[in-house]
Amino acid sequence: MNQFIEAAIIALGAIWSNKLRSFLTVLGNIVAVTSIIAVVSLVQGMNGYVTSAILSDVGADNFTIQRTPVIRSQQDEERVRNNPRITLDEADAVRRYSDNVSAVAAQANAGASAVYGSQQVDGVQVQGVSKEYIYFDTFNAERGRLISPVEIETDRPVTVLGWDVADKLFGPIDPLDKVIKLGNQHFRVIGVSEKKGSVFGNSQDNFAIIPLPSFQKMFGARNNLQLIVKPRTPEVLDAAMDDATVALRIDRKLRPKDPDNFGIFTAGSLLDLYHSATNGIFAVLIGVVALSLVVGGIVIMNIMLMVVSERTREIGLRKALGARRRDIIWQILTESVTLSTFGGVVGTLLGFIAAVIVSRVSPLPASVQVWSVAIGIGITAVVGLFFGLYPAMRAARLDPIEALRRE
Repeated sequence: MNQFIEAAIIALGAIWSNKLRSFLTVLGNIVAVTSIIAVVSLVQGMNGYVTSAILSDVGADNFTIQRTPVIRSQQDEERVRNNPRITLDEADAVRRYSDNVSAVAAQANAGASAVYGSQQVDGVQVQGVSKEYIYFDTFNAERGRLISPVEIETDRPVTVLGWDVADKLFGPIDPLDKVIKLGNQHFRVIGVSEKKGSVFGNSQDNFAIIPLPSFQKMFGARNNLQLIVKPRTPEVLDAAMDDATVALRIDRKLRPKDPDNFGIFTAGSLLDLYHSATNGIFAVLIGVVALSLVVGGIVIMNIMLMVVSERTREIGLRKALGARRRDIIWQILTESVTLSTFGGVVGTLLGFIAAVIVSRVSPLPASVQVWSVAIGIGITAVVGLFFGLYPAMRAARLDPIEALRRE
């Protein structure tokens, strides 16, 4: 252990005495580790961000039924183009068929402007909901209350606003019981949802919830619906999805060989789509990082060969005084690993700074992971060990007499 510390101190002294050369030597490692920390921090931050957004939108234990499944190609788009729209009768069919389902709510979305006095918010996502929506945790009211089932059935002109809409329309004024205009219709505000934040700069709080009958009057009854289905317990999620599939196929009179003409999504399936889309980008970035590490390792090997050449007399003197081959190998390897790891530490600091800067100036979040720091520094240590092995073996093979003769 003392030998390792002594060799490390010698290596750090060499780094300090040759600052520019040392910096250029480990530049490849610095770039690679900076990339590792920054990329992993941003990817992990996005993963957590997107996961929370999907869970808040869909719910961890719910699933949705939509007109079309995931479209991956032009052929898929042509195949699902004529899929029938989801209807309220199909919501009743799913509810009747399955004992694993506790609630089925219909939802439709469209854009409109919200107006109160002289204030106007454009592009508000108007959400029409059926009466069972209150059973889903994705809907909430931080102030006031949600729309009651009776108000939905009797088509009362009431609304629950998203946090951003309420803030832009009313500011410090209490929005409850105020009348606003959505599109061409007037609605009384009875609640404000809690703030959800934004995803990649897009607000998740720019919405207004209204009764589905009011929505259909405003935007037409042929507007696309989606069904939100809540299983009785999380354990029967898969069974409830199977039941819903069978119920829709029976209601639509599909033959056994006919493909499903609808799509079913869970939070997990949406997350899988997101990960499949980002894994390719992540793999390319890892390839670039690996190339930087190889280049950095080759540079370190060349510098260590030069160091061995510069210190030939010192190595010869140590061997003449009794140093064994493994002592020489240990010394050179320790210096190589210390030099490489130094680049890893600098790269870690720069990667953390880069991730923080990107998260401050863009909507991309950052989450620095301890394991990414360990991997970044650990890989540079392995690179130093691997590419320092040849210079160390070459130094150990030096003949002490010839080494002492060299000027």
